[in-house]
Parts: sequence; C-alpha cells; structure tokens
Amino acid sequence: MRTHTRTPSRRAVLGAGLAAAGSGLLAACSDGAGSSSPSTEPAAFVTPDGAEVAAAEAKRGSGPVRDVRLTATRAQIDLGGRTVGTWAYGDRLPGKEVRVTAGDTLALTLANHLPEATSMHWHGLALRNDMDGVPGVTQQPVRAGASFTYRFAVAHPGTYWFHPHSGVQQDRGLYAPLIVEDPKEPLQYDKEWVVVLDDWVDGVDGSTPDAVLAELSKGMGGMDHGGGGMDHGGMDHGGMHHMSMPAAKAEKSPSRMLMGATSPLLGGDAGDVAYPYYLVNGRAPADPETFAAAPGDRIRIRFVNAGGDTAFRVALGGHKMTVTHTDGFPVEHAETDALLLGMGERYDVLVEAKDGVFPLTALAEGKKEAALALLRTGGGAAPDASARPRELDGKLLTADRLKAGEAVRLRDRAPDRTVTLRLTGSMAKYDWAINGEKYAPSRRLPVAAGERVRLSFVNATTMWHPMHLHGHTFALPGGGPRKDTAIVLPGKRLDVDFDADNPGLWMLHCHNVYHSESGMMTLLGYRK
Repeated sequence: MRTHTRTPSRRAVLGAGLAAAGSGLLAACSDGAGSSSPSTEPAAFVTPDGAEVAAAEAKRGSGPVRDVRLTATRAQIDLGGRTVGTWAYGDRLPGKEVRVTAGDTLALTLANHLPEATSMHWHGLALRNDMDGVPGVTQQPVRAGASFTYRFAVAHPGTYWFHPHSGVQQDRGLYAPLIVEDPKEPLQYDKEWVVVLDDWVDGVDGSTPDAVLAELSKGMGGMDHGGGGMDHGGMDHGGMHHMSMPAAKAEKSPSRMLMGATSPLLGGDAGDVAYPYYLVNGRAPADPETFAAAPGDRIRIRFVNAGGDTAFRVALGGHKMTVTHTDGFPVEHAETDALLLGMGERYDVLVEAKDGVFPLTALAEGKKEAALALLRTGGGAAPDASARPRELDGKLLTADRLKAGEAVRLRDRAPDRTVTLRLTGSMAKYDWAINGEKYAPSRRLPVAAGERVRLSFVNATTMWHPMHLHGHTFALPGGGPRKDTAIVLPGKRLDVDFDADNPGLWMLHCHNVYHSESGMMTLLGYRK
C-alpha cells in the first residue's frame, strides 16, 4: 500500500526577479528535409496560439480541473540559521508542491507581486505551446501587479518542476515541484519524499543572481575581486528574450566567481559560481530537514536539481538506491550507490529504510561543499554537516548507463532530420552560444510535424552543459532513457532523437542559468 506521507518542506522561500522582454514571436524557414538552417520568415512557422497547437491539445483530452493559486512575491526566508531576503512563491522554499494526476487539466493562476515582470515554465512537460511560459516567445510577460492563468492538460505522469524563464530569476527562490501521479502506478512503496536540491546566493552579503551574472559576463580577464556595486543595467545580452534587471547600485556584493572547481565526472571544469549555501528543500546543512520512517519502510524519493550552476552527486548513507525513473519516464530498474544530477534533471529511486539515522548527502560536484538532509528511523545521534557517506565514492549511475522502460522506449526509426548544435564559448570571454551565435529572437531551427528529429550536440567548449529541450522528451542512444535534460561533456558529442509531435516554438538551451542568459539558447520552430 503506498501512501504520500512526507514531511512538508520547512519555511523557506527564494526570490527571483523575473524580467520579461521581447515582443513578437520568432520565425524561420527550412532549406528542405534532412537539415535545418536558421532563418527569419515569420509566416513559415506555427505560432504558439495557432490552430495546430489547439488541435494537439484537443487530442490530449480534458480531465478534471485542478485549480491552484500562487503568488510570486518578496519574502524573508530562513535557510536554517540564516535569513535572507529573496523572491519566492508564497512564503516558502521551495514553493508549495503542486500534485495532480495524469489526465487532469491544471489551471494555475500566478499573481505577480514582484517589482518586475515574470513567467512560469513547466520543466519537462509536453504541454500546449502557448502555456510554456517563455516571455517574448510563447506569451507576453506577466507584468508587475498582474496575473496570468496557465491552463493545460497534463498528459504524462512523472517528476517535474516549474520556474521562471525570465532573466536569472530561477537562481533566486521561484521554483517548486510538480508531481504528476500515475493512475495506474506500478510501484509499491510506503512513503514518498520530494527532495529539491539547490545552490543559494540570493540575499547573502548583498549578492543577487543579477550581480553574479554581471561579474561572470566580464570573463576571467575582467575579474574584479574587490567587490563593489555592479551596475549592469546596460548589459548587452545579445538580443535575449529576457534581460536581467540592474542590481541596486548602492549595494556591495563579494565576488562569486569560482576558479579551480574540477571534476573528472564532468570532464574538467565543474562550475563558475562559488555559492555560500547548498540546500535540500530550502535547508542548509546546519539545520537540515529530517525525514521520518520506520525500519523496513519502502520509500520513493523524487530528486530534482533546481540549481543554477551546480551538479549534485547524491547518496543515502548506509543504503543502496534503485533507480526507477529519470526526467519523469520509467527506466529498467538499476541499483546504485550514488547518482549524478545536472541542473534541471530529475531521478526517482526506491530505498528500503534501515534502522538508525542516516545522511542524505548531495555533494556539490567539484565544489567541495554539500547539501544535507537526514533519514531517521530510530534513535541515535544525527550525523553532522560534514558527513560524507562512503556511498558517494561507490557505484555511480549516469544517464548513459540506463535503459528506457519497454513501454516508453522510442521505436527504431531513421531520423528524417538532423539538427547539429555546436556548443561554443568559454569562461575567458563568457561568450556562451550555440553554433557560434548568441540567442536571437529572429532565429529558428525548423522541424516538421511527424518527423523523427536527431539533435546532435557537439560540445566544442571545455565545460559541461546540461542541455534542455522544451515541450518534448528525447531518447539517449542505444535504447537509452527518455529525457528532456542531458549532460553533454566537454569535447564530446551526444546524439539524441525525438518525435516532432507537439507543434509550436520551443526553446532549446543550456540549463546553467548563467550560460543560457549569456546566449547558449536557440529555438526549434515547427513549419506550417
């Protein structure tokens, strides 16, 4: 018998100012099947509010309506001994979990009480294009003082989350899990926990994500480690669909640029940002969340990496984990000691609880710090914040070693079109881009409905990139798992396939929020 008993995440909230920009929808044209070259012919593409999008939504059906209301607002959040001013959904971090059943219609009204515009992107969902939450592409920004209702059919069960797609707001506190339950759930478990991992800088000693972006954007050659107020209101983001708002000019903030973070797992450079805190469900290791269970309980843990610049290596001390899903889709069950999650990735695991108190440690890969939660099934002293269970150095599963569950395996088919995405740029100039070009709203890569599309990611940089496709899931090679976010290691190529079955204009970008905001984004457009 499964129950959804879980400790609610404790008081916490993140703030992220959502800056919306851009007007008009993007367009492009194709040079014929088999290849995709960007172009700018608006009439050639399906629009987010077009008849094709409405027809695709009608096929998903319309189940019971689940009404939800959320407010994006300034908030004071206790991270566990440190209170910070930030932006969040309501007064908690992460925001309140939204839970629906596959087949439902979600109607979520977002009220924007922030000082700037915002949006809400539904990460991982195959939903109608005009509800995808990308300002200037699929919708107008939700301006300060306004509200917007996102209404769409939820087709697929799984572990998802939502966050803004406006500037670097996601690296504040505007995020929350979205759990879509399976009405025919095949797994048996006694308890379920949702574990949201994050790296935190907002409101600490005057830091904001906008100030971090301003410092990074100067590149290694422009480092100013003396601190100081950063006025970057005039920054050129290469025609981004959003632009970051200037930080308060009077505020001083320390340098957050990270040098020398290395990880063999990630092929070298692990990240750009030195975060002062790493969190599990909004709590720092000094005052961690505790999950209570009984010895022998079978527990489903849903992991979400909501970080801005950090991969997490996760292990539960004294326990093996059985991986059952990644990015919402089932995989052939695989046992492991540890997991690696890039930003935006999700994994579901099953564990059988032992007797005692155990650390659930999320190591900030390459950064020598960690987030922490506790599993308590009996008496005993809790491990402290420095706990590093040996499982962290044990067997580690990465997505390329998993196989898709038979029911969701993409059937064999030669690609009709290959889209090559060369990942370019460097830390030296902080000029991240795709195919050497920073994101521009007038440029799209065309696909056609019904095609099998191969995305060929070629990483020409010395850093790893978690690449995320909106509105679809792709399959990793060789019967690999269905995913919407995949790590592409430096100097490597990764080919993934998806079926073009959800018309519209869809973002494709690195889920390092600072890389994407600097220009490592593009658009796929369905031709009419």
